[in-house]
Amino acid sequence: MKRLFSILIICTFSLNAADYAGYSGSFLRMGTSARAMAMGSGFTAELDRGFTAYHNPASIAFLEKRQASFTYHSLTLDRKFIASSFALHLPPTAGLGVAWVSAGVDGIDGRTLAGEATSTLSTSEDAFYISFAQRLQPWVSLGINIKILYNQLPMNESDLAGKGTGFDIGIMLRPGKRMTIGFMVQDLNSYYQWNTSSVFEEEGRVYRDVFPSIFRAGITYKKRKLYFTGDAGIIAGEKSDGSYGHLGQSIRAGVEYTYRKNYFFRGGYGNGRIGVGGGMNFSFIKKNDAFLDYAMIAELPAGVAHIITYAFHF
Repeated sequence: MKRLFSILIICTFSLNAADYAGYSGSFLRMGTSARAMAMGSGFTAELDRGFTAYHNPASIAFLEKRQASFTYHSLTLDRKFIASSFALHLPPTAGLGVAWVSAGVDGIDGRTLAGEATSTLSTSEDAFYISFAQRLQPWVSLGINIKILYNQLPMNESDLAGKGTGFDIGIMLRPGKRMTIGFMVQDLNSYYQWNTSSVFEEEGRVYRDVFPSIFRAGITYKKRKLYFTGDAGIIAGEKSDGSYGHLGQSIRAGVEYTYRKNYFFRGGYGNGRIGVGGGMNFSFIKKNDAFLDYAMIAELPAGVAHIITYAFHF
């Protein structure tokens, strides 16, 4: 039995170790809110109060109140990552949301071809979300994210930016009070389009960097004070030889323990990272209308990341 358990653990880590992080749009696969990151980000079937539409746009159809949030990631290697979102219920059975996700690197030492210092440069990637969901039945919803994408590269003498669009499609089912099931296709036809003529002059051209698509299925289950989340996904995209196919797979899972209704302790594994964290529900304007969450993520070999999310319901 111990040997079987060890094999399962090794297989799980191996599945998550697939190297697809180098493909375009990796900042949209990092995860967002502190609660989700602490629980492994396996939130395909979860209504995440830190960023409702990110994990599954269908979830916003089940919102009962307006929801606003802000997330900040403290990362190593001069990296930055922030996210903010707003979502609301549209009577009688729909939901609408907008959001912004931004990632980048500051403090890049600019140099000429001769090695002379020029200026300090930075690079950034941004995604602007418009989300809509509709309940088809009281227990099932369908949703979509429309994403406007922008990638700014650090250049000394000219600007080079990639622009594009992308889509996410999700379905969420809530067959009972304890369980939720979700399905999602992330980055459907998402891409950056580049024009390098301003950099390479006669050799410049227009081309596209297409994001890999992720097909996910997830589940959540509540058992007294314990709340379990998890999902599994298959990553597909263009391979190095130009063909389209399987790039990898992922398994993500986490658990949350509720203490005295307002305090939460969390742990999980996903996207090659181990996370732990906690949170609290408190009163800001009205009773229990605000949440403050924290997560600490082991990002090997980069180091440790710290994430803080503030969410407000009104």
